Amino acid sequence: MSPARAVIPVLLLTFTGGLQALADEALPRPAGLEPDIGFWRQVFTEVSSTQVVVHDNRYLGVVYEKFDIPASATDSSRRRMMDAAAARYEGILKALATGKRTGLSAEEARVLALWSGRADNDSLRAAAGRVRTQQGLADRFQQGVVRAGRWKDHIQLNLREAGVPESLAALPHVESSFDPEARSFVGAAGLWQFTAGTGRNYMRIDQVVDERRDPFRSSEAAARLLRSNYLALQSWPLAITAYNHGAGGMRRAVREMGTTDIEPIVRNYGGPSFGFASRNFYVSFLAADEVDRNPRKFFGNLQPEPPERGTTIVLADHVRADTLERSLGVSRETLQTYNPALLSPVWSGRREVPRGFTLRLPEGAADAKTVARLAAADPEAERERARKAALSTATHRVRSGETLSGIAQRYGTSSSRLAALNSLSKKNLIRVGQVLKLPGDARAAAGRGGSPSTYVVRRGDSLGSIARRTGVTQRQLMALNSLDNPHRIYPGQRLRLTAAPGGG
Repeated sequence: MSPARAVIPVLLLTFTGGLQALADEALPRPAGLEPDIGFWRQVFTEVSSTQVVVHDNRYLGVVYEKFDIPASATDSSRRRMMDAAAARYEGILKALATGKRTGLSAEEARVLALWSGRADNDSLRAAAGRVRTQQGLADRFQQGVVRAGRWKDHIQLNLREAGVPESLAALPHVESSFDPEARSFVGAAGLWQFTAGTGRNYMRIDQVVDERRDPFRSSEAAARLLRSNYLALQSWPLAITAYNHGAGGMRRAVREMGTTDIEPIVRNYGGPSFGFASRNFYVSFLAADEVDRNPRKFFGNLQPEPPERGTTIVLADHVRADTLERSLGVSRETLQTYNPALLSPVWSGRREVPRGFTLRLPEGAADAKTVARLAAADPEAERERARKAALSTATHRVRSGETLSGIAQRYGTSSSRLAALNSLSKKNLIRVGQVLKLPGDARAAAGRGGSPSTYVVRRGDSLGSIARRTGVTQRQLMALNSLDNPHRIYPGQRLRLTAAPGGG
């Protein structure tokens, strides 16, 4: 062994030991932030998704009201109810801010009492501009506790190896409720809600692979990002807040406030992009960590799902999905379940699994014989076989409720290609019973029995992921299956993908 090689393990051990010392630092709970922590504990454990809390957005201990929303309410009617409740309390606070202290209604007296000790007119006027509504998350948090069992061991191991406090394994409760299919309106995705810009610093994200969707790979990336934040900021509360606001943003906050203390930053920092989510990220994490440590105290006897066990192989060459199926003896459905980072072009046959990809498989699926069969597969021969298979004809018969874009997505093609192939003058003009020709690279999907009429819910599915997989919109799925809540589906449930004969 050369001297240079001998020195490397020593350096690694020293660095890792230093990071572990950082991870042992306690996460502070400033007394002044306890009301905020208590607010999020209530939202996570006592307020369901059919309930709303009306509160002050800066002092979360000031809660004006909690009210129920009918389960039948649409998104727009729910929003109207929440806006009306906020407007009612804004009006009360503005009336009190004029100096009104006599002849108060019961509601006015109750609101004034909530601001006891700081009920001057200026404070009440400011409070009128801070009324906010928060929908409950208790049912989602409970579902997250159950789902978390699949990946928590892996998450804690990666945090520990990166020198990050293991309690940060609770952070996905805040980010996604441990739903790997979660997506935000700004395009953040996966368990840890990485945006594409940040994610590309730690993972592969392109048209073929999006490792944000993989709970294992994204958890490894999150550990590295959190470690990087700490090394830049030297404070865990700041590093955790930087997960939402960015390390650069938190450095600006420290400069402007002249302190690294999280409490005055949360209370008083007024950076233009330091909004409600950033201000509450650390306190909501502390509440999530508290609940995650003792879920039985809040939810009773929950049974987390067992850890997801598997094995991995690194692909030495580009390979088609159907080649993996044949060589490994593993169904495409199982391959998709274990490898959510692979996107639809791979499963439709338009693209290959890339060289160097770490393929995850069920335990025992990657024995020496199967790996040898895969290694013996000739990529060029497989491509030629696929090309010839694509020459065979395949069609799709339009069913009630289907759209051209949904059909195209199901077969891994585009609506414009389907329209051109079938001489459709307008893409939205298709009719029930119409037979559509499929382009060559979509026919393999048809050969696998495309266009099923039902879908059986699997562990880890969400209605959004089922919609993307089947090409039927989430709204259509809810209507076809009389669902009043998109989060209330369960493994083994059979969902209808098309309308019953006769429009039923």
